[in-house]
Amino acid sequence: MKANGNTVKEILENLPEDRAEPFNKLHEVIVNNLPKGFEAGISYGGLGYVVPHTLYPAGYHCKPSEPLPFAGIASQKDSINFYHMGIYSDPKLLDWFVTAYPKHSKQKLDMGKSCIRFKKFDHIPYQLIGELMRKMSVEAWIEKYEAEHRPKPRPVKSK
Repeated sequence: MKANGNTVKEILENLPEDRAEPFNKLHEVIVNNLPKGFEAGISYGGLGYVVPHTLYPAGYHCKPSEPLPFAGIASQKDSINFYHMGIYSDPKLLDWFVTAYPKHSKQKLDMGKSCIRFKKFDHIPYQLIGELMRKMSVEAWIEKYEAEHRPKPRPVKSK
């Protein structure tokens, strides 16, 4: 579901009434725990937390005009979704999160590769999300991203 707005402020102001408070609180927790270098902005038409072009001019490899994405939140049909590329790309960080989650929420973890769906808004583990946001610096994210997207050497064909 595309966000309703073209700026962070517009997106936060145009949320459905039943989601406005938890979505804004989640955004606030993320921003308050975002390591130096990341910033809130629009990423692929939604609310994202990105590495700006001023720090990473190459942008996102799929669409270089977009800043390098790191995390995001979206209001979907049946849930508020939180996306975190660090847990997608770092198995140790994913293990930490999955292990810590039950200590912070009574809801069963509903998760895809990098997407965590919150269907019951009063069970969003804000403290855990804050901790997660602090676990990866912008430098560590760029290093991990580049390691994954560096061109792989091609095997030399024998004659």
